[in-house]
Amino acid sequence: MIRNPEFDAFQGFVLAAKLYWTGPMFQDLKARYEDRLARDDKGLPPGPERVQALIGEDTTARFFGFTERHLQRMKYSGRLGLHPAHAAHRSEIEAQLNAPVPAGMLEIDPDFHQPKYYSSIDIHQHPGGVWSDEIAGVVYERGARSTTPLMSKDKDLHQRFTDIVLGKARPARLLDMGCGFGKSTRPFWEELREGEVVGVDLAAPCLKLAAQDAAAAQARNVRFVQRSATETGMPDASFGVVTSTMLLHEMPPAVIKETLQEAWRVLAPGGWMVHLDFLPPDDEFLTWMHYGHGRRNNEPFMEPLAKMGIDGEMARIGFTDVEITPFEEMAGALALQGRKWRFPWTVIAARKPA
Repeated sequence: MIRNPEFDAFQGFVLAAKLYWTGPMFQDLKARYEDRLARDDKGLPPGPERVQALIGEDTTARFFGFTERHLQRMKYSGRLGLHPAHAAHRSEIEAQLNAPVPAGMLEIDPDFHQPKYYSSIDIHQHPGGVWSDEIAGVVYERGARSTTPLMSKDKDLHQRFTDIVLGKARPARLLDMGCGFGKSTRPFWEELREGEVVGVDLAAPCLKLAAQDAAAAQARNVRFVQRSATETGMPDASFGVVTSTMLLHEMPPAVIKETLQEAWRVLAPGGWMVHLDFLPPDDEFLTWMHYGHGRRNNEPFMEPLAKMGIDGEMARIGFTDVEITPFEEMAGALALQGRKWRFPWTVIAARKPA
Protein backbone atom coordinates (compact mmCIF):
# COMPACT_ATOMS: atom_id res chain seq x y z
CA MET A 1 0.00 0.00 0.00
CA ILE A 2 2.94 2.34 0.71
CA ARG A 3 5.29 2.92 -2.23
CA ASN A 4 8.25 4.82 -0.81
CA PRO A 5 11.85 3.60 -1.17
CA GLU A 6 12.97 5.81 1.73
CA PHE A 7 10.34 4.24 3.99
CA ASP A 8 11.32 0.73 2.87
CA ALA A 9 15.00 1.45 3.52
CA PHE A 10 14.31 2.84 6.99
CA GLN A 11 12.09 -0.06 8.01
CA GLY A 12 14.71 -2.45 6.59
CA PHE A 13 17.32 -0.81 8.79
CA VAL A 14 15.12 -1.19 11.87
CA LEU A 15 14.63 -4.89 11.12
CA ALA A 16 18.35 -5.43 10.52
CA ALA A 17 19.14 -3.69 13.80
CA LYS A 18 16.61 -5.88 15.57
CA LEU A 19 18.25 -8.99 14.14
CA TYR A 20 21.58 -7.79 15.54
CA TRP A 21 19.86 -7.20 18.88
CA THR A 22 18.40 -10.75 18.90
CA GLY A 23 21.80 -12.29 18.11
CA PRO A 24 25.17 -10.72 19.01
CA MET A 25 23.78 -8.29 21.59
CA PHE A 26 21.81 -11.06 23.31
CA GLN A 27 24.81 -13.41 23.29
CA ASP A 28 27.10 -10.77 24.78
CA LEU A 29 24.65 -10.01 27.57
CA LYS A 30 24.15 -13.69 28.37
CA ALA A 31 27.93 -14.23 28.50
CA ARG A 32 28.30 -11.35 30.94
CA TYR A 33 25.58 -12.83 33.16
CA GLU A 34 27.22 -16.26 33.12
CA ASP A 35 30.59 -14.72 33.98
CA ARG A 36 29.14 -12.76 36.91
CA LEU A 37 27.28 -15.82 38.17
CA ALA A 38 30.41 -17.98 38.04
CA ARG A 39 32.42 -15.42 40.01
CA ASP A 40 29.86 -14.47 42.67
CA ASP A 41 26.18 -15.42 42.91
CA LYS A 42 25.79 -12.87 45.76
CA GLY A 43 24.36 -15.62 47.94
CA LEU A 44 20.96 -15.22 46.30
CA PRO A 45 18.60 -18.06 45.33
CA PRO A 46 18.05 -18.74 41.61
CA GLY A 47 15.50 -16.52 39.94
CA PRO A 48 15.11 -13.37 37.85
CA GLU A 49 15.79 -11.26 40.95
CA ARG A 50 19.27 -12.77 41.13
CA VAL A 51 19.90 -11.96 37.48
CA GLN A 52 18.83 -8.38 38.12
CA ALA A 53 21.20 -8.14 41.06
CA LEU A 54 24.06 -9.53 38.98
CA ILE A 55 23.73 -7.54 35.76
CA GLY A 56 20.65 -5.32 35.96
CA GLU A 57 22.72 -2.15 36.21
CA ASP A 58 25.43 -3.37 33.83
CA THR A 59 26.00 -1.00 30.90
CA THR A 60 25.48 -3.84 28.44
CA ALA A 61 22.13 -4.75 30.00
CA ARG A 62 20.96 -1.16 30.04
CA PHE A 63 21.96 -0.63 26.42
CA PHE A 64 20.26 -3.91 25.43
CA GLY A 65 17.01 -2.68 26.97
CA PHE A 66 17.41 0.80 25.48
CA THR A 67 17.93 -0.71 22.03
CA GLU A 68 14.85 -2.89 22.25
CA ARG A 69 12.55 -0.12 23.39
CA HIS A 70 13.78 2.46 20.91
CA LEU A 71 13.85 0.15 17.90
CA GLN A 72 10.16 -0.50 18.53
CA ARG A 73 9.54 3.22 18.89
CA MET A 74 11.42 3.89 15.65
CA LYS A 75 9.38 1.22 13.86
CA TYR A 76 6.08 2.94 14.67
CA SER A 77 6.85 6.63 15.17
CA GLY A 78 8.85 9.42 13.55
CA ARG A 79 8.76 10.63 9.94
CA LEU A 80 9.37 7.17 8.45
CA GLY A 81 7.58 5.20 11.15
CA LEU A 82 4.66 2.95 10.31
CA HIS A 83 2.00 5.21 11.77
CA PRO A 84 2.80 8.48 9.98
CA ALA A 85 3.72 6.69 6.75
CA HIS A 86 0.30 5.02 6.60
CA ALA A 87 -1.50 8.16 7.76
CA ALA A 88 -0.28 9.86 4.60
CA HIS A 89 -2.43 7.34 2.68
CA ARG A 90 -5.39 7.54 5.06
CA SER A 91 -8.17 8.15 2.55
CA GLU A 92 -7.06 5.27 0.32
CA ILE A 93 -6.75 2.87 3.27
CA GLU A 94 -10.09 3.87 4.76
CA ALA A 95 -11.84 3.38 1.43
CA GLN A 96 -10.44 -0.13 1.13
CA LEU A 97 -11.33 -1.02 4.74
CA ASN A 98 -14.90 0.19 4.33
CA ALA A 99 -15.56 -1.57 1.04
CA PRO A 100 -18.57 -3.93 1.19
CA VAL A 101 -18.04 -7.49 2.42
CA PRO A 102 -20.48 -10.42 2.22
CA ALA A 103 -23.53 -10.08 4.44
CA GLY A 104 -22.94 -11.43 7.93
CA MET A 105 -19.13 -11.51 7.64
CA LEU A 106 -18.50 -8.43 9.79
CA GLU A 107 -20.32 -7.13 12.86
CA ILE A 108 -19.06 -3.85 14.37
CA ASP A 109 -20.74 -2.44 17.48
CA PRO A 110 -20.85 1.39 17.22
CA ASP A 111 -21.55 1.61 20.96
CA PHE A 112 -18.79 -0.78 22.03
CA HIS A 113 -16.99 0.33 25.19
CA GLN A 114 -13.32 -0.58 25.42
CA PRO A 115 -12.18 -1.99 28.78
CA LYS A 116 -9.87 0.32 30.74
CA TYR A 117 -6.97 -2.15 30.93
CA TYR A 118 -6.94 -2.20 27.11
CA SER A 119 -7.54 1.44 26.24
CA SER A 120 -5.15 2.92 28.82
CA ILE A 121 -1.97 1.34 27.34
CA ASP A 122 -0.41 1.84 23.91
CA ILE A 123 0.44 -1.85 23.77
CA HIS A 124 3.50 -2.72 21.66
CA GLN A 125 4.13 1.06 21.68
CA HIS A 126 1.56 1.29 18.89
CA PRO A 127 0.49 4.98 18.98
CA GLY A 128 -3.08 5.11 20.27
CA GLY A 129 -3.29 1.32 20.43
CA VAL A 130 -4.78 -0.85 17.68
CA TRP A 131 -8.36 0.23 18.36
CA SER A 132 -8.51 4.04 18.32
CA ASP A 133 -7.67 4.89 14.70
CA GLU A 134 -9.47 3.66 11.60
CA ILE A 135 -6.18 2.65 9.95
CA ALA A 136 -4.63 1.06 13.06
CA GLY A 137 -5.30 -2.50 11.90
CA VAL A 138 -3.36 -1.94 8.69
CA VAL A 139 -0.48 -0.35 10.61
CA TYR A 140 -0.49 -3.26 13.06
CA GLU A 141 -0.49 -5.83 10.26
CA ARG A 142 2.55 -4.19 8.69
CA GLY A 143 4.31 -3.98 12.06
CA ALA A 144 3.63 -7.62 12.86
CA ARG A 145 5.82 -8.68 9.94
CA SER A 146 8.94 -7.78 11.96
CA THR A 147 7.70 -8.81 15.43
CA THR A 148 9.40 -12.22 15.19
CA PRO A 149 12.45 -11.53 13.00
CA LEU A 150 13.98 -15.00 13.48
CA MET A 151 11.08 -16.72 11.75
CA SER A 152 11.78 -18.58 8.55
CA LYS A 153 9.24 -18.48 5.74
CA ASP A 154 8.82 -22.25 5.33
CA LYS A 155 5.70 -22.63 7.46
CA ASP A 156 4.11 -19.75 9.30
CA LEU A 157 3.68 -20.09 13.05
CA HIS A 158 -0.09 -19.66 12.70
CA GLN A 159 -0.27 -22.68 10.42
CA ARG A 160 1.90 -24.64 12.85
CA PHE A 161 -0.48 -23.75 15.67
CA THR A 162 -3.50 -24.63 13.53
CA ASP A 163 -2.01 -28.06 12.87
CA ILE A 164 -1.68 -28.65 16.63
CA VAL A 165 -5.24 -27.51 17.34
CA LEU A 166 -6.85 -29.52 14.55
CA GLY A 167 -4.78 -32.52 15.58
CA LYS A 168 -6.88 -32.53 18.75
CA ALA A 169 -10.24 -31.98 17.07
CA ARG A 170 -11.76 -30.89 13.77
CA PRO A 171 -14.86 -29.08 15.01
CA ALA A 172 -17.96 -28.01 13.15
CA ARG A 173 -17.61 -24.60 14.84
CA LEU A 174 -14.47 -22.87 16.12
CA LEU A 175 -14.14 -19.61 18.07
CA ASP A 176 -10.93 -17.56 17.79
CA MET A 177 -10.71 -15.14 20.70
CA GLY A 178 -8.71 -11.94 20.18
CA CYS A 179 -8.44 -12.61 16.46
CA GLY A 180 -6.87 -9.22 15.64
CA PHE A 181 -6.55 -8.61 11.91
CA GLY A 182 -7.35 -12.25 11.20
CA LYS A 183 -3.90 -13.77 10.68
CA SER A 184 -4.52 -16.35 13.42
CA THR A 185 -8.03 -17.06 12.12
CA ARG A 186 -7.22 -17.57 8.47
CA PRO A 187 -5.60 -21.04 8.69
CA PHE A 188 -8.66 -22.28 10.57
CA TRP A 189 -11.20 -21.14 7.98
CA GLU A 190 -8.95 -22.41 5.22
CA GLU A 191 -8.70 -25.85 6.83
CA LEU A 192 -12.30 -26.15 8.07
CA ARG A 193 -14.04 -25.53 4.75
CA GLU A 194 -17.20 -27.34 5.85
CA GLY A 195 -17.25 -25.76 9.30
CA GLU A 196 -17.87 -22.28 10.71
CA VAL A 197 -15.17 -20.08 12.22
CA VAL A 198 -15.93 -17.00 14.31
CA GLY A 199 -13.31 -14.42 15.28
CA VAL A 200 -13.95 -11.93 18.07
CA ASP A 201 -11.82 -8.94 18.99
CA LEU A 202 -12.03 -5.59 20.76
CA ALA A 203 -10.55 -3.56 17.90
CA ALA A 204 -12.86 -2.57 15.04
CA PRO A 205 -9.96 -1.47 12.77
CA CYS A 206 -8.44 -4.95 13.01
CA LEU A 207 -11.75 -6.70 12.41
CA LYS A 208 -12.39 -4.64 9.28
CA LEU A 209 -9.03 -5.70 7.84
CA ALA A 210 -9.70 -9.33 8.77
CA ALA A 211 -13.05 -9.23 6.96
CA GLN A 212 -11.57 -7.57 3.87
CA ASP A 213 -8.87 -10.23 3.64
CA ALA A 214 -11.42 -13.04 4.02
CA ALA A 215 -13.71 -11.45 1.44
CA ALA A 216 -10.81 -11.08 -1.02
CA ALA A 217 -10.11 -14.81 -0.59
CA GLN A 218 -13.82 -15.55 -1.20
CA ALA A 219 -14.20 -17.19 2.20
CA ARG A 220 -17.76 -18.08 3.11
CA ASN A 221 -17.32 -19.90 6.41
CA VAL A 222 -15.99 -17.13 8.65
CA ARG A 223 -17.37 -14.09 10.40
CA PHE A 224 -15.78 -11.41 12.57
CA VAL A 225 -17.56 -9.83 15.53
CA GLN A 226 -16.59 -6.97 17.83
CA ARG A 227 -16.86 -8.56 21.25
CA SER A 228 -14.75 -9.09 24.33
CA ALA A 229 -13.26 -12.52 24.97
CA THR A 230 -14.88 -12.30 28.40
CA GLU A 231 -18.37 -11.72 26.92
CA THR A 232 -18.55 -13.16 23.42
CA GLY A 233 -22.34 -13.22 23.26
CA MET A 234 -22.17 -16.70 21.73
CA PRO A 235 -24.62 -19.43 22.82
CA ASP A 236 -23.72 -21.92 25.53
CA ALA A 237 -21.93 -25.09 24.39
CA SER A 238 -21.90 -23.90 20.77
CA PHE A 239 -18.24 -24.50 19.77
CA GLY A 240 -16.12 -27.62 19.53
CA VAL A 241 -12.86 -25.64 19.86
CA VAL A 242 -11.94 -22.27 21.35
CA THR A 243 -8.54 -20.77 20.55
CA SER A 244 -6.50 -17.62 21.02
CA THR A 245 -3.10 -16.49 19.78
CA MET A 246 -1.02 -13.99 21.76
CA LEU A 247 -4.09 -12.82 23.69
CA LEU A 248 -3.73 -13.91 27.31
CA HIS A 249 -0.52 -11.97 28.00
CA GLU A 250 -2.36 -8.77 27.07
CA MET A 251 -4.87 -9.21 29.92
CA PRO A 252 -4.61 -8.80 33.69
CA PRO A 253 -5.07 -12.09 35.59
CA ALA A 254 -8.64 -11.28 36.62
CA VAL A 255 -9.62 -10.86 32.96
CA ILE A 256 -7.73 -14.02 31.98
CA LYS A 257 -9.83 -15.92 34.51
CA GLU A 258 -13.02 -14.47 33.03
CA THR A 259 -11.83 -15.44 29.54
CA LEU A 260 -11.16 -19.02 30.60
CA GLN A 261 -14.60 -19.14 32.18
CA GLU A 262 -16.17 -17.81 28.98
CA ALA A 263 -14.34 -20.46 26.96
CA TRP A 264 -15.79 -23.09 29.31
CA ARG A 265 -19.29 -21.68 28.81
CA VAL A 266 -19.24 -21.67 25.01
CA LEU A 267 -17.46 -25.01 24.63
CA ALA A 268 -19.53 -28.09 23.96
CA PRO A 269 -18.82 -31.07 26.24
CA GLY A 270 -15.64 -32.77 25.06
CA GLY A 271 -14.44 -29.60 23.34
CA TRP A 272 -10.89 -28.25 23.48
CA MET A 273 -9.59 -24.85 24.54
CA VAL A 274 -6.13 -24.16 23.06
CA HIS A 275 -4.18 -20.94 23.52
CA LEU A 276 -0.83 -19.95 22.01
CA ASP A 277 0.95 -17.54 24.29
CA PHE A 278 4.14 -16.87 26.24
CA LEU A 279 5.35 -18.58 29.41
CA PRO A 280 9.07 -18.38 30.26
CA PRO A 281 11.05 -21.62 30.65
CA ASP A 282 12.64 -22.74 33.91
CA ASP A 283 15.70 -20.58 33.34
CA GLU A 284 16.39 -17.51 35.45
CA PHE A 285 18.15 -15.53 32.72
CA LEU A 286 15.47 -16.18 30.08
CA THR A 287 12.74 -15.39 32.60
CA TRP A 288 14.46 -12.11 33.47
CA MET A 289 14.71 -11.34 29.76
CA HIS A 290 11.02 -12.09 29.25
CA TYR A 291 9.87 -9.89 32.12
CA GLY A 292 12.09 -7.08 30.88
CA HIS A 293 10.63 -7.36 27.40
CA GLY A 294 7.13 -6.92 28.81
CA ARG A 295 8.12 -3.72 30.60
CA ARG A 296 10.00 -2.27 27.63
CA ASN A 297 7.31 -3.06 25.08
CA ASN A 298 4.30 -1.75 27.03
CA GLU A 299 3.01 -5.23 27.83
CA PRO A 300 2.57 -5.09 31.61
CA PHE A 301 0.62 -8.34 31.94
CA MET A 302 3.29 -10.71 30.61
CA GLU A 303 4.83 -11.20 34.05
CA PRO A 304 1.50 -11.61 35.88
CA LEU A 305 0.45 -14.29 33.37
CA ALA A 306 3.66 -16.21 34.03
CA LYS A 307 3.10 -16.04 37.78
CA MET A 308 -0.64 -16.72 38.02
CA GLY A 309 -0.53 -20.51 37.68
CA ILE A 310 -2.86 -20.77 34.71
CA ASP A 311 -2.83 -24.58 34.78
CA GLY A 312 -4.31 -24.53 38.27
CA GLU A 313 -6.91 -21.97 37.24
CA MET A 314 -8.05 -24.14 34.33
CA ALA A 315 -8.32 -27.15 36.62
CA ARG A 316 -10.30 -25.09 39.14
CA ILE A 317 -12.86 -24.20 36.47
CA GLY A 318 -13.26 -27.88 35.61
CA PHE A 319 -11.01 -28.40 32.59
CA THR A 320 -9.18 -31.70 32.32
CA ASP A 321 -6.29 -32.97 30.18
CA VAL A 322 -4.40 -29.75 30.91
CA GLU A 323 -1.28 -29.39 28.75
CA ILE A 324 1.43 -26.71 28.96
CA THR A 325 3.98 -27.40 26.22
CA PRO A 326 6.72 -25.43 24.44
CA PHE A 327 5.91 -24.42 20.87
CA GLU A 328 8.27 -24.12 17.92
CA GLU A 329 7.35 -21.08 15.85
CA MET A 330 9.66 -22.38 13.12
CA ALA A 331 11.67 -25.52 12.54
CA GLY A 332 14.52 -25.75 15.06
CA ALA A 333 13.35 -22.78 17.13
CA LEU A 334 13.67 -24.52 20.51
CA ALA A 335 17.31 -25.29 19.74
CA LEU A 336 17.90 -21.54 19.50
CA GLN A 337 16.60 -20.92 23.02
CA GLY A 338 19.39 -19.42 25.05
CA ARG A 339 21.44 -18.70 21.93
CA LYS A 340 19.25 -15.96 20.46
CA TRP A 341 16.45 -13.88 21.86
CA ARG A 342 13.05 -15.36 21.09
CA PHE A 343 9.59 -15.32 22.58
CA PRO A 344 8.93 -18.28 24.90
CA TRP A 345 6.05 -19.57 22.78
CA THR A 346 3.85 -22.00 24.68
CA VAL A 347 0.71 -23.99 23.89
CA ILE A 348 -1.79 -23.91 26.76
CA ALA A 349 -4.51 -26.50 26.22
CA ALA A 350 -7.29 -28.18 28.16
CA ARG A 351 -10.51 -30.07 27.49
CA LYS A 352 -14.02 -29.66 28.79
CA PRO A 353 -15.14 -33.12 29.97
CA ALA A 354 -17.70 -34.87 27.78
